[in-house]
Amino acid sequence: MAKRIKTHVKKNDEVKVITGNHRGESGRVLQVFPEKSQVIVEGVRIIKKHARKSQDRPEGGIIEREGPIHISNVKLVSRG
Repeated sequence: MAKRIKTHVKKNDEVKVITGNHRGESGRVLQVFPEKSQVIVEGVRIIKKHARKSQDRPEGGIIEREGPIHISNVKLVSRG
């Protein structure tokens, strides 16, 4: 059985970024990756991903989405 990794934030919690390039920004936790010690916060660390044309996405182009942040760089503001 895999060992469970405990984190101080969970999905839908409101958090604030306390260090790094995005310091001071806040948002809701969309996803938690305990094995990597990372979280994805809504509206913080927007990255651009270049998508190739495909049947699912015939136009291709550049997609903006949130990138992961290390869990030690966020502080819990309120439980979701």
